[in-house]
Amino acid sequence: MNIIPELATQNPQQIAHVLTEALPYIRRFQGKTVVIKFGGNAMINEALKQSFARNIVLMKLVGINPIVVHGGGPQIGNLLKRLGKVSEFVDGMRVTDSETMDVVEMVLGGLVNKDIVNLINRSGGKAIGLTGKDGDFIRARKITLQYTETEELAHEIIDLGHVGEVESINPAVVEMLGKSDFIPVIAPIGVGKDGYSYNINADLVAGKVAEVLQAEKLLLLTDIRGILDKAGNLLTGLTIKDVDRLVADGTISGGMIPKTRCATDALKGGVSTVHIIDGRVENAVLLELFTDHGVGTLLR
Repeated sequence: MNIIPELATQNPQQIAHVLTEALPYIRRFQGKTVVIKFGGNAMINEALKQSFARNIVLMKLVGINPIVVHGGGPQIGNLLKRLGKVSEFVDGMRVTDSETMDVVEMVLGGLVNKDIVNLINRSGGKAIGLTGKDGDFIRARKITLQYTETEELAHEIIDLGHVGEVESINPAVVEMLGKSDFIPVIAPIGVGKDGYSYNINADLVAGKVAEVLQAEKLLLLTDIRGILDKAGNLLTGLTIKDVDRLVADGTISGGMIPKTRCATDALKGGVSTVHIIDGRVENAVLLELFTDHGVGTLLR
């Protein structure tokens, strides 16, 4: 089985250098849990999907316990559009009525989840797909937004429908799979005390899973190089205080704010390091884990 066929095009000295550079990292992370949030272009581009699957299988083969949490926003939007249903967003969150939630469950828990499971299995791994409803894994609570910015909206509460946040994680199922030969692949769907299903942001689920399992690392795949300064240069190493400062001065803004908040919450919860990496780079996961240079921003 050729996990990284790209090596076949390299000369023996190059291959030896790659393996020698990776060895200390493999030793350091053996037996450790690494949570990877899979999303963005890496989920759409076929070559990147194949690369990601091989990376996950290789991690398992060298003794690391990878846990994959995936998104699927574009796929959900495409199916809703085909069904003639218009997507509405508030503060970046999809308003999810009961009909939309049915589509979310079908896409995330079915189509996307099983596609990732199949990719990993075809690459030589043993993946099992889960949603937060399996084994009561993810308990969710409903999110509502209350506007207080203007007098007109002072008392307006916006009901997002079946949009939730993580209330609690029951790690038993994932711990059992992680200690075996199986690789958990998790769709970010939770269940509330009311018995309803809730759509949860995949970054938040990945962060909470990493926190509860006390993961060695949390990797968040994005569609940019990582956290950039105001000149567009990559910031390769940051602390929680650095992130707070960059948010305060506007360097980190927009969609990167919730991602970095997820990262800092995970660090505060006991995760050793968080990596925000460029999922558009082939073999991004291995480059970040097993090389001296990496392909993104490391947060401690």
